[in-house]
Amino acid sequence: MSITHKCHVGIGPRVEGRALVANDNFSARYDLDRIKGVFSRPEHVLAGKSYVDRIVVVNTAKGGVASAWMLYEMVSRGVAPKALLLNTANTILAQGAALANMALCDRFEDGDITTLVKTGDEVIVEPGLGKVTIVDRQNRRLFG
Repeated sequence: MSITHKCHVGIGPRVEGRALVANDNFSARYDLDRIKGVFSRPEHVLAGKSYVDRIVVVNTAKGGVASAWMLYEMVSRGVAPKALLLNTANTILAQGAALANMALCDRFEDGDITTLVKTGDEVIVEPGLGKVTIVDRQNRRLFG
């Protein structure tokens, strides 16, 4: 059984992948180790977890202009999430996602996306349609 969540029309391509979820905020510059591909800020809920090729689901974006080029740099080196799903994204993160051609969606109609999606869910993100579909909750697993 799939579950679809509608959101504001987003940015980037359609992607599929496993979710990595935290009710925490997100800074591409200060929360991530762009070489190792893990959340590196010790205070972050996802500290030590790999974000590479994951659908990262967090509360909101934080940080300044460096976030935009950080996303592009991570994608260009192959050490990036497949998508970012947020309750609210700022314009700088949106600009970075557009530059990097990374899927990004925010402003979900049916509530807090960090409670609607669970770590390990298989998710299809369709930014141009403004929808995110959970297609598999049966094989939920945690990853580092």
